[in-house]
Amino acid sequence: MHLSDQEIIRRDKLKQLQEMGIDPYPAPLFPVNTTAAFIRENYKGENNAADFKDVCIAGRIMGVRDMGKASFAVLQDATGKIQLYIKRDDIAAGEDKSLYDKVWKHLVDIGDIIGVKGYAFTTRTGELSIHVTELKLLSKSLKPLPIVKEKEGETFDAVTDPEFKYRQRYADLIINPDVKETFIKRSKMINAMRDFLNSRGALEVDTPVLQNIPGGAIARPFKTHHNALDIPLYLRIANELFLKRLIVGGFDWVYEFSRNFRNEGMDRTHNPEFTVLEFYVAYKDYEWMMQTTEQMLEATAIATNGTTKVTVDGKEIDFKAPYPRVTMHDAIKEYTGYDITGMNEDALRKVCRELKIPVEDSMGAGKLIDEIFSEKCEKNFVQPTFIMDYPVEMSPLTKKHRSKQGLVERFELMINGKEMANAYTELNDPIDQRERFAQQVQLMERGDEEAMYIDYDFLRALEYGMPPTAGIGFGIDRLCMLMTGQSSIQDVLLFPQMRTEEIN
Repeated sequence: MHLSDQEIIRRDKLKQLQEMGIDPYPAPLFPVNTTAAFIRENYKGENNAADFKDVCIAGRIMGVRDMGKASFAVLQDATGKIQLYIKRDDIAAGEDKSLYDKVWKHLVDIGDIIGVKGYAFTTRTGELSIHVTELKLLSKSLKPLPIVKEKEGETFDAVTDPEFKYRQRYADLIINPDVKETFIKRSKMINAMRDFLNSRGALEVDTPVLQNIPGGAIARPFKTHHNALDIPLYLRIANELFLKRLIVGGFDWVYEFSRNFRNEGMDRTHNPEFTVLEFYVAYKDYEWMMQTTEQMLEATAIATNGTTKVTVDGKEIDFKAPYPRVTMHDAIKEYTGYDITGMNEDALRKVCRELKIPVEDSMGAGKLIDEIFSEKCEKNFVQPTFIMDYPVEMSPLTKKHRSKQGLVERFELMINGKEMANAYTELNDPIDQRERFAQQVQLMERGDEEAMYIDYDFLRALEYGMPPTAGIGFGIDRLCMLMTGQSSIQDVLLFPQMRTEEIN
């Protein structure tokens, strides 16, 4: 194992501490009774100083200023930072001054985790601090933190190297406070969506991650093998078909926050492992689902940020309902000049060639339409917009439109030029569904690795009868990017997927 000079020095300090009889990794119990944020928010100087005379707090040392017989340090806990005032005579063990001289001044480093007891006060320069009377080392840090410069409490040289940030998220969270705020907002966002659904009577459920058939979406799956059963299994690409089985079983409204996996490319809006919210509601259609979606997102934005407006990539996006509704055919006609209504596969290929959109022989009519829309239209929808009424070839699980031949009752929610949600009036005709699956098999035989498998058990479930149903899936990671103002999906995933790193 190769060690830097700093790491060698820290290991030597560790050894010295142990030789002094000081356990650098003691038992975890430490009687913490407050946080940095609580003290900052509630300490009022002489008016309530008595309430803060017995402070006990723990955290990581983020900075030290040695003043001889006294030192100032910055301690960071889960809620933020606060200054420590450490005086030699106050933390000495009886008459022995070595605790300060040997331990604090020479063996404790930035990055170490300590616990302190003392009382809150304000220094002559007006800085809220804790006057330390007892100090205990709780965890020795053997690896130095990257240097982050601060001035007047503001970070102006945070570490931004993506290779460091995404591989060592634990260190990124320590030194970049804004990163932690992003993930706190992510939690608020998900909780707000869960509260919205629960308050309306929806039931949260869990469905299998390991599946015999990777159904519910058009995507390339990850494949694995179960040794005991000696069968191939797939990591789920969607949970749709299992949730609709529950609608067949008699639940009227079910939802799941699921971890899905797709063996596809990676970029700033795609990660092979991602989070989706899907919910299905009996006796509703896609018109009802549009209204519910815009109501939920407006409430979620307010719960997450205190406002319906967010700024992403320099653009202000407003989640306030209602959202515009535009048909897919109208969108393609507006942004390409082509009316694709009634076009067959050959005609669509010709349009793609004329628009200089690269396509593959394995692509059917649905994929060709999807390519046209993705390449020429998506980027134009910055504000939340429902793109609705898709061609039947694009939607093997969607009910045919009740009044428009060749279309289905489907919408996608576009925000900032990207799909955020996909919803249908669900196909509940088992005969029609079997025919749609057969069409997908034909595409698979042509070489389309993303074509949908036939799920015979799901067809059997439909044959028992599924009530008219509306369903939707939200890309939680992409939505979080919007709610937190991030431009890369890696910045809203605690541990994004990366190439294997060699560590010794």
